[in-house]
Amino acid sequence: MRLGRHRAALSPEQRRRKAFQRGMLAGLTAVAMVAAGLVVVFGGGGLVCRAREPVLVDVAAAVDIAPAVMEAADRFNATKTVAGGRCVLVQVTEQPPATVLRTLIGDRAGVLRERPDGWIADSSAWIRLARQQGASALPAQESVVATSPLVFATRASLARRFSVGGTQMNWRMVFPSTVRGRLTPNEDEPDIVRVPDPSLAGAGIATVAAARDVVGTGPDADKALTAFVRWAQAGSAPDYRSMLAAVDDRTFWRRPVVIVPEQSVWQHNLRPSEDPVVALHPREGTINLDYPYVVTAGDPDVAEASSAFAEWLRGPEAQEIVRRAGFRSGDGRAGPISPGPQIPTAAPLTRDSVTPEDIDEALRAWSRLAPATNILVLADTSKHMAEKLNGRTKLDVALDAAKIGLRLFPDSTHMGLWEFADGVGGIKGYRRLVGLGAINEPEEGQVVRRGRLDELTGTIKAHPRRDSSLYDAVLSGFRKVTGEYREEMNNSLLVITAGRDDGTGITLSELLDRLQREWDPDRPVQIIVIAFGKGVDRDGLAKIVAATNGSLHEAQEPDEIIDVFLSALARRLCHPTCGSPASE
Repeated sequence: MRLGRHRAALSPEQRRRKAFQRGMLAGLTAVAMVAAGLVVVFGGGGLVCRAREPVLVDVAAAVDIAPAVMEAADRFNATKTVAGGRCVLVQVTEQPPATVLRTLIGDRAGVLRERPDGWIADSSAWIRLARQQGASALPAQESVVATSPLVFATRASLARRFSVGGTQMNWRMVFPSTVRGRLTPNEDEPDIVRVPDPSLAGAGIATVAAARDVVGTGPDADKALTAFVRWAQAGSAPDYRSMLAAVDDRTFWRRPVVIVPEQSVWQHNLRPSEDPVVALHPREGTINLDYPYVVTAGDPDVAEASSAFAEWLRGPEAQEIVRRAGFRSGDGRAGPISPGPQIPTAAPLTRDSVTPEDIDEALRAWSRLAPATNILVLADTSKHMAEKLNGRTKLDVALDAAKIGLRLFPDSTHMGLWEFADGVGGIKGYRRLVGLGAINEPEEGQVVRRGRLDELTGTIKAHPRRDSSLYDAVLSGFRKVTGEYREEMNNSLLVITAGRDDGTGITLSELLDRLQREWDPDRPVQIIVIAFGKGVDRDGLAKIVAATNGSLHEAQEPDEIIDVFLSALARRLCHPTCGSPASE
């Protein structure tokens, strides 16, 4: 994907720096004025465009719509539009919305060299987010340049297969199959539904909102949304082009589906294929992506010129350009011109229950859930985990759930694994099995941590004669995560336990005192406890998690464990420093 691509009535040398551009153009124009005394009449209404430095308008446009806006800018520049008696020249660059947002709110990292004068994002959610995060100077209104509904896209051959099997695309497909009651998808549905990264693409933001709308609210909904975010992170892609290219790749997923704007399917199919990608509408209704233009210039003359271009983009000539590029009109009433057989001709049913406020809340939920995780897992291997649950040890049942849960963590995760029981690891009462570090890198040798963790969840055994050293292990694990705290991640200690300490080390009061003294709200490490079976010291565990604003989750039956695991992850819908109950 090429970023920062330019098109304008200016040479590449002139585009290097806007300040330099304006200075050079002013000097050149002054020479021209001296040489020829030129005064030119432009703009149809008898307005005079003086031969002096033009008003340069730098527009940052989302990657998918940028080519159409570049063509529109060429047409607009040819109209010789006037602002404040000066010629207006628009130049357009491809820029990801997240980069523009960071620039407008004053971040220092990952920003543009210069603030743009106009911005076309791939969702109004970005503009609302910019206003909420400090870009208060943005005008209250923006104008929509184009729209494109979200579609479920797959190969034509797979679409026929799904149709024969009676499978309709629906928003619940974005959730992992475990949320839908089975470990793996059946043969008549997609084996993967990939979602654009919501931190980079408007279609991803809208998909999160649709997922939240489908499951509703409450604890079960939070668990489902957590599973979705984890699953989506593992399969998300940075842009629509690479997502659609993956649909053609048959080396891994057999029945892939991706959620993208309709226009990206149109664009993808410009390349001939024996098995083209088709756009399918979800049965519950879809969400229309809008492509809004907002004036971002601070200089009054440049803001006037930027507004003039925004207004021109709403006119018939510009609207024909965007429709010929596969978009629907800004008001959504007119579809793409020559859409091709892979794009549905009928207007899609829209999911009106998803409001702009819902989309904003979905983005906030994703931002809380999506940052990578730095997590140390403590597995209780004491005699209490050797007890039976329906014929299997508690530990075996717990690790089966952990194996499924491990799939929900993306490669950006940092993870480690310890076991604990009295005497394990000598007097410490715990032993490192996998050191805390990047899950997709090896700790030593050739096997990456994810592979080692997957192996251990099938081989760790409980010690039938060893007491539990729960409190010592929790304190040591907490200190380990605190000592390897990562600012850019959510930092957690996950304890899988039978929920009892046998008094072989520090006491509960000593543990609580040290946690309360050492927990730092500016560098918060949450303790999340998953307790299994009967005999759990609920009061003691509740006090432990409360000390770090963590959470306690209990399971009595094997079938509850995967739900408990997802509930523990769903705790991250609340920031570690928010005030909420210690147990759930």
